[in-house]
Amino acid sequence: MELEVQWDGNPDIILDVRTRVGIGLPIQVKNIGFTGVFRLIFKPLVDEFPCFGAVCYSLREKKNLDFTLKVIGGDISSIPGISDAIEETIQDAIEDSITWPVRNIIAILPGDYSGLELKPVGTLEVKLIEAKGLTNKDIIGKSDPFAVLFVRPLRDRMRTSKTINNQLNPIWNEHFEFIVEDTSTQHITVRVFDDEGVQAAELIGCAQLALKDLTPGKVKDVWLKLVKDLMIQRDTKDRGQVHLELLYCPFGTDSALTNPFNPDFRLTSLEKVLKSGIDGTEAADIAKSAMQKRKDTIVRGVLSVTVISAENLPAVDIMGKSDPFVVLIMKKSDQKNKTRVVNNSLNPVWNQTFDFVVEDGLHDLLILEVWDHDTFGKDKMGRVIMTLTRVILEGEFTEAFNIHGTKSGILNLHLKWAAQPIFRDP
Repeated sequence: MELEVQWDGNPDIILDVRTRVGIGLPIQVKNIGFTGVFRLIFKPLVDEFPCFGAVCYSLREKKNLDFTLKVIGGDISSIPGISDAIEETIQDAIEDSITWPVRNIIAILPGDYSGLELKPVGTLEVKLIEAKGLTNKDIIGKSDPFAVLFVRPLRDRMRTSKTINNQLNPIWNEHFEFIVEDTSTQHITVRVFDDEGVQAAELIGCAQLALKDLTPGKVKDVWLKLVKDLMIQRDTKDRGQVHLELLYCPFGTDSALTNPFNPDFRLTSLEKVLKSGIDGTEAADIAKSAMQKRKDTIVRGVLSVTVISAENLPAVDIMGKSDPFVVLIMKKSDQKNKTRVVNNSLNPVWNQTFDFVVEDGLHDLLILEVWDHDTFGKDKMGRVIMTLTRVILEGEFTEAFNIHGTKSGILNLHLKWAAQPIFRDP
């Protein structure tokens, strides 16, 4: 049962705030206004009155929360930053203690209801690859973008990427892991900001993907369109796109639905404690520990890339042709190779193969830049960026990739992987 609740009141709440220098500040919370949707779950169903053993309640949706802060005997605005810090703490407390998928349990009939508590059901691995076409927020130069990612908007669970200076098409190549509690309702959210230095960062755009759209144990490569507001879908401005690779690994499933890079992960102590009924906080701590251990997996090997051909390249020469060649780059090791130049062609054929020794295949990127060769220099036409995840999992594949940064163009590639997992000694 879901109920929309509106509450306005002026309770007597005094917060005892301690500063770093040891000075106590009595802060009064006044004029609270709240609107939200509460979810009530009646389970388990039993054959005695009132026909359910317990009630779980949770804040399913928080629509609005307003309140006033006041220092007793003073003005809170005279203390820089204290108001924002308290508001963030209150918001975090609500998110952590009552917001779905957190469930608070009220026992109606005697019994053990620990199975109704919030517990992790799996992990979400996210690779923040790149973004393209970001809105420029700077008057001089270009934006300095960074991204914030989260499944639950708690500060200790939010992950922040590095900042790429003066770039509207940044390449991050960063890997993050998140604990998942409910795949049916949770999302992965990405917010891209322009770093303004000492000033507050300015939002470029945000995007969201429902975890229910992911197939457990299968890698999903997505481009997400950035919008101004996830709730109000009236934004028609092009704010750019962000490129993610996602892998959801559930606990307690057969080997076909486990992390493909570490199949034995399902045999960790985490699943044993989940079955034994340990509380959600401890289970979450064990999940974090298990995620850290999985980071110790190294996939090392040789990547063979055959640049077969390109199709429908844009004409950049005066005569309506191009002289294209491709530069291949491994992001982490900065290994480079390049194809020969094919003169006067918009559909060049290379059929050249290049081998790269890769030390950490799970965290590297392959970048292929398409250039036009001129007598007096060269012009970049576009690029293709990909992780090595698919070739590691499949071993070998041939695919046509759209070239980003050009009006048209497809790059035909064949990739092959030969590798052996190496485990670091913990």
